Amino acid sequence: MNFSQIFISRPVATTLLTIGIAFAGVLAFLHLAVAPLPQVDFPTLMIQASMSGASPEVMAATVAAPLERHLGFISDVTEMTSRSSQGNTQITLQFSLNRDIDGAARDVEAAINAARADLPSNLRSNPAYRKYNPSDSPILLMVLTSMTRTAGQLYDSAATVLEQKLSQIEGVGNVDVGGSSLPAVRIELNPDALAHYGIGLEDVRAALAAANANSPKGGIEEEDRYFQIYTNDQATHAADYRGLVVAYRNNRPTLLSDIAEVNDSVQSLRNAGSINGKSAVTLVIYKQPGANVIRTVDRIKAILPVLKASLPGGTEMIITGDRTATIRASLAETGQTLVIAVVLVIVVVFLFLRDERAMLIPGVMVPISIIGTFAAMYLLGYSLNNFSLMALTIATGFVVDDAVVVLENIARHVELGRSRLQAALDGTNEVAFTVFSISLSLIGVFLPILLMGGIIGRLFREFTLTLSIAVMISLVLSLNSDAEDVFAISPERERTAEKLVLSDQ
Repeated sequence: MNFSQIFISRPVATTLLTIGIAFAGVLAFLHLAVAPLPQVDFPTLMIQASMSGASPEVMAATVAAPLERHLGFISDVTEMTSRSSQGNTQITLQFSLNRDIDGAARDVEAAINAARADLPSNLRSNPAYRKYNPSDSPILLMVLTSMTRTAGQLYDSAATVLEQKLSQIEGVGNVDVGGSSLPAVRIELNPDALAHYGIGLEDVRAALAAANANSPKGGIEEEDRYFQIYTNDQATHAADYRGLVVAYRNNRPTLLSDIAEVNDSVQSLRNAGSINGKSAVTLVIYKQPGANVIRTVDRIKAILPVLKASLPGGTEMIITGDRTATIRASLAETGQTLVIAVVLVIVVVFLFLRDERAMLIPGVMVPISIIGTFAAMYLLGYSLNNFSLMALTIATGFVVDDAVVVLENIARHVELGRSRLQAALDGTNEVAFTVFSISLSLIGVFLPILLMGGIIGRLFREFTLTLSIAVMISLVLSLNSDAEDVFAISPERERTAEKLVLSDQ
C-alpha cells in the first residue's frame, strides 16, 4: 500500500473541517444565552443599616457619616452615594470596572467592622452589604390582587410562598416583593390618657415586651412523674393586645385599650401598591448573570398554574411587565436582517460572476463562518444580543471577500490551462498572504474599539471580538479550501480554457 494513502486528502480534510465548525456552531447556538445587551458587571456594593425610630437627620449624622469616613479609604472607589430615611441608611459604592468584586467586598466588610466603634450603641446589628449590579433590570413584573384579602395578607402570601418558589427556578437571580409589608399590630397611644393614668412610655414598652416573651414555663413534679407546661404567650392579633394589663392605678388594672387604639395593620404604612383601583402587591423578578432571559421567563410562566393553586382563594395573579416581548422582537428583527444580508451577498456574487457554481462559494462560506462564530461566542461566555448579532450582520460582507479572492485566482489559473487541482493549489498559495493581509486589515479597523475603556468599551468589546472571529474563521476556511474549483469552476469554463491552450499550440 502506498504510504501516502494513509493520509486524508486535503479536500477531504477541508470538508471535515467545515463540517466540524458547523456542528460546533450549531451545538453552541442551542446553549447560548439570550439578552438585550452584552453582560457588563459593574463592581457595585450596597450597604444598609437600620435603627428603629431614628429620623433621617440622625441616621445621616450618626450612621451614614461614620460609615462614609471608613469606606472612603477603600481603593478604586469611583463613586459613593448615601441616602438616609426614617430609620434606614443606604450607601452605594461603585468601583472601577477592573476591580475584583470579591476583593472589594472583603474591604467593605473590614471597613464596616472598623466603623463599629463610631456607630450608635443602640444600632442592634452591624450594617449589612450585598453585591449589586445597577445595569440589571427586571425581566418580569407580577402583581397579586384580591377583593377579599388585605394588602398585608397578600404580602404575606407573596413573601412566604411565591418568593421562595420563584427563587428556586433556574435562571432567577432575585425576587423583590413590594407594595406593602408583613402584617403587624399597630398601637397608637393617646397622650391625654397616658397623662390621666400617670403611665409612661417605658411602662407600655415593658408590658408589650413581656406579652411577647417566649420563655419556659416550668413543670410540675408528682412523685415519679414530671409534667412540662407549654403555653404560647405571644400575641399576634390586635384582640390579643387590647386586654393587656399595662399598670395598676387606683386599685384597678389599666388595660392597653384604655390608653391606646389597637388595630390589625402592616409593619409600614408608607408602602402601597394598586392596580385598577385595587390594592396590590408587586413581585419584581431579576435574572442570574449569564442566564437566558427568554428561557427563564418561559420557565416562570410554565410554573404559574402551580403557583396560583398554592395561593389563598380569591387571589388573582397578573403579569404586568414582560421584558422578553421587546427582546424577542429585537432579536427577531436583527436575525431577519442577518438572513437578508446573507442572501444579498450571495445574489450580488452571482450577478457579477454569472456562474451558478461560483454562487455556491458564498452560499457555503458565509453561513459556515457565521455558524462557527457561535462556538467561539459560547467559549468566551458571550450571548446572543443586539451587539453580537449586529457584528454578524456586518461580517456577512467581510467573510465573503476571502472566498471571492481565492476563487477568482483559481479561475485565472484554470483559464491558463492548468488542471483544476493544480489551479486550486497554485491559486490558493499565490493569494494566501494577500487574503491574510486583508483579514488583518479588517480586524485592525475595529482594534481601536476593542481598546476603548469604560462602560462603552465593555459594551462594544463583544461586538468587536465577534466580528473579528467571523473574519478569522472565513480566512481559515478560504485558505484550506483547495478543492473549491471542484464545485466552483464550471466544466464549460474549463473546456474554454482547454481550447485556448490548444489554439496556442
